[in-house]
Amino acid sequence: MKLPVYLDHNATTPCDPRVVEAMLPYFTERFGNAASRTHAFGWQAEEAVENAREQVAALIGAGPREIVFTSGATEAVNLAIKGVFDRYASRGNHIITVKTEHKAVIDTCKHLERSGGEVSWLPVDSEGLIDLSELEAAIRPTTILICVMLANNEIGVIQPVREIGEIARRKGVAFFSDATQAVGKLPVDVQADGIDLLALSAHKIYGPKGAGALYVRRRDPRISLTAQMDGGGHERGMRSGTLNVPGIVGLGKACALCEKEMEADRVRIEPMRDRLEQGLLRLDGAKVNGSRIHRLPATTNMSFAGIDGEALLAALAKDVALSSGSACTSASPEPSYVLKALGLDDELAYASLRIGLGRFTTDEEVGYAIERVSETVQRLQRQPS
Repeated sequence: MKLPVYLDHNATTPCDPRVVEAMLPYFTERFGNAASRTHAFGWQAEEAVENAREQVAALIGAGPREIVFTSGATEAVNLAIKGVFDRYASRGNHIITVKTEHKAVIDTCKHLERSGGEVSWLPVDSEGLIDLSELEAAIRPTTILICVMLANNEIGVIQPVREIGEIARRKGVAFFSDATQAVGKLPVDVQADGIDLLALSAHKIYGPKGAGALYVRRRDPRISLTAQMDGGGHERGMRSGTLNVPGIVGLGKACALCEKEMEADRVRIEPMRDRLEQGLLRLDGAKVNGSRIHRLPATTNMSFAGIDGEALLAALAKDVALSSGSACTSASPEPSYVLKALGLDDELAYASLRIGLGRFTTDEEVGYAIERVSETVQRLQRQPS
């Protein structure tokens, strides 16, 4: 076993060697621009991109022409929300979202509020779930978009997206879901779930950083977006810019592997997550945050009363890689807004760990993490405050 043990897979995942192998030729001998239509180098690149488009689409139940490649999930989120807001401005300016969304959604919605948009921020219960009746009651004649993430990046809680999709369809409102943490770990079907727009990222599913995609529904109903980046009209005019061919190939390969291995990964990882929780729940003041039923198979978020969370992470840093929340908010000195929305006080929110297991996590590593976290928490609890 190599140290440190990596248990922060919600922040990023290691690239699967099979993904790296698929990408390598597109850095060297197949280096063409996918938009170069006059020679074999461009044709090779374009063929690779279209193959990846099919692989991404297959994983989420979409059609290949509904996939728009981006630099990652944050760009996909911005394109979805701002693109709908601009395109459907004549219909309304109201968006509904949730207080526990990823910062990419929250900050984009706040930007639109400053630009004349109106945003309703739904609360969650103590398990991190929204109230569907509150969602439906929030819909107005001017509502143009509902934004609810599929699975939370800090606590792993899964929202009832199929029911949300039914409400959105019945009310004639577009439904966007940030599925970055869910795709590749759970079965996702945009048709069955009634999702009109969906964001995903390669580096959360053992692919490379810098590659992602946005699903945009083409029929029943057809969703149109206003481009947020102008240029050569790439990606059917929705996202200009020279395509990151190696990254897109890696995203496609990662999706293809997840489609084949997702259930086997879940069957192996979920018991390790449960074993980790059981081991740490023996500690005084330990609790799991969020629903223990509606959640991702590889994620847990735990609080340890009576300790300083920063001191805990610092003490573990050389041996076990963990985080106290989203990597996208790690520069913030504030306690996790997700945990605060669940009702945790500042002290407990500060004393929390997000633990994310992955495809390459071993039983030995889990056992080591239980031992190291336990002894560190107990030592910190004994220290005078």
